[in-house]
Amino acid sequence: MSNNALLGAALTGAALILALSIPASAQGQAGGRVYELRTYTAAEGKLDAVVARFRNHTVKLFEKLGMTNIGYWIPLDEPLSRNTLIYVLAHKSREAAKKSWEAFRKDPEWIRVRDESEAGGKLVIKVESVFLGPTDFSRLK
Repeated sequence: MSNNALLGAALTGAALILALSIPASAQGQAGGRVYELRTYTAAEGKLDAVVARFRNHTVKLFEKLGMTNIGYWIPLDEPLSRNTLIYVLAHKSREAAKKSWEAFRKDPEWIRVRDESEAGGKLVIKVESVFLGPTDFSRLK
């Protein structure tokens, strides 16, 4: 198993444990809720700019568009610690995720922030997304 796969598996478990602290009222209906594990690889020397864009803009836009921020991480070990941001979002369903991402890509505020932050070149060179559904024995639904 590759380092990225091992890290992804470990962080998925950590994200789900952290999500248990979210009150049941904030977790929505169990029926279609899905989680999305996303891994961003930053361009050389641009990880701090990616993190700043998330901190200052992106997380607020996600919430505005119906996505729930579960957690954000930077790997502790090299080489991933130099260029990787991993995070987990929750969505009411896969269809809701699709609609939220479509709205996000078209959002004028996002387009402005993206263009301003990338004036000196692209910040992110690779995005990986994995949708997760809780098992029947998971406390997190």
